[in-house]
Amino acid sequence: MKRPALSLTLIVVLLASATASNAQQRAMTVMDLINVPGMSGGQLSPDGRQILYTITRPDWKGNKTVSHIWRINADGSGNVQMTNGTEGEGGPKWAPDGKRFAFSARRAGAETGQLYLMPNDGGEAAQLTTHTTSVGQFAWSPDGSLIYFSAAEGKTPDEQAKDKSKDDVYQFDENYKMSHLWRVTVADKKEARLTRGDYTVRSFDLSRDGRQIVMTEAPNPLLDSGEEGEIWTIDATGENAKRITNNKMPEGGPELSPDRSQILFTAGANAKGDGYYNSKLFVVPAAGGATKLLTPDFPYEIRNATWSKDGKAIYFFANMGVHTELFRFDVASGKADQLTKGEHVVRGEYVPERDAFMLSIGDPGNPGEIYLMAASETMPHQVTHQFDDLIKDYRLPKTEVVHWKGADGVTVEGILYYPLEYTAGQKVPLMVQTHGGPQAADQLSWVGAHDYVQVLAAKGYAVLKPNYRGSTGYGDAFLRDMVGQYFKNAHKDVMAGVDYLVARGIADPERMAAMGWSAGGHMTNKLITFT
Repeated sequence: MKRPALSLTLIVVLLASATASNAQQRAMTVMDLINVPGMSGGQLSPDGRQILYTITRPDWKGNKTVSHIWRINADGSGNVQMTNGTEGEGGPKWAPDGKRFAFSARRAGAETGQLYLMPNDGGEAAQLTTHTTSVGQFAWSPDGSLIYFSAAEGKTPDEQAKDKSKDDVYQFDENYKMSHLWRVTVADKKEARLTRGDYTVRSFDLSRDGRQIVMTEAPNPLLDSGEEGEIWTIDATGENAKRITNNKMPEGGPELSPDRSQILFTAGANAKGDGYYNSKLFVVPAAGGATKLLTPDFPYEIRNATWSKDGKAIYFFANMGVHTELFRFDVASGKADQLTKGEHVVRGEYVPERDAFMLSIGDPGNPGEIYLMAASETMPHQVTHQFDDLIKDYRLPKTEVVHWKGADGVTVEGILYYPLEYTAGQKVPLMVQTHGGPQAADQLSWVGAHDYVQVLAAKGYAVLKPNYRGSTGYGDAFLRDMVGQYFKNAHKDVMAGVDYLVARGIADPERMAAMGWSAGGHMTNKLITFT
């Protein structure tokens, strides 16, 4: 007879708890969105026990954002801030022995960003480089004795004289500087130049044995010169430079295989080298030869590809429309297996020394926490809880992945955000947000102050983010529908999505607005004249 009374008491307690929790939550403002920190740069220590990452927060007094380096144990304990410079720090990389790490920073009063070293057990950071220009990408040698880095060329005496006399007029896009490769000896801080010439090094990667470098060279660093870039290799000493490719592909992320026999890269091209395709996997012999497309029939956009520890597989992240997942590609069979699955966006990197993945997994309610997963495992393990308070403190909009038919019958996908106070059957004002690119896709990830969806939802708007024709992650035919005919189906896809929400009784056809950035701005201009 007492059991019903106990259950009723429990229900009352639970309801009271839920009511108190809801009362503590509030709608987000634009200021709240800007104050949400950013987290990036996670790197696993050589022994697999600790992780370095960066947290970026707004500095309202200084009218800027500042990043600092943090360290956390792999089990989620011992979270501690490691740096605290007024101008911030970034890009931490462990030394191979794990006893210290390098990072880049521009200290107060300095004009350039340099490399610094910090002991893992704490203490002051020591400046390593004194380069004439800011240090860019960098990498440790396997034995920890050297750090390789890229840096832009310094100003000529004539340019310095013009600066002094304030003669600062230049022709548009003609004030660029080429970037080249250098290395610094950690023990004595001596720098040595590795490349020189009338070209720029856009990116580089050091082989796992530290003996060779693969890099992309282009005529200049301007955006439009990306397709003119080619892959080269040089010895880690800077000798024996060799051109590997000769095409018009915009090669991305070249990496030498563990045995240095092949070079892996990604490119938005087909087997013939024609451009404007979803990014695919390619390999080319490191000694030179024909380029081979590995994923001709893979329907999604491939990102951040890397060789497995033994070189028998390639790991990559695939944009699958509204979500991104981790895949394993078997080189021998050509089969791609999906390793993660969910309504989320997975990013990160493979750590060959540990045969494990360092992942950032985010969704519409979380900007992305750090996870670890061994290559032999099937489930990532969460490490950080940086954003737990978001759901606790704020009321966030409900999201739904929606599908509709375009004017020609092709299925189109998008993300719908509901107003915070939405009631089923209620017609609400609709904001249509179209992404830029147009080679891009809106995904199930955190939307910050750039699009302020959370604020619009608090104001009573439903928000539709359509992945219209021309978006990535839906196959090449879907992407290339814009080629030669920018507005053929793309704007009709958006309008069909609006009609779909009107037919569902969600969108009020008398209260609608459109907005977008870059190519999304083009779309907005088209929409307001089309209907």
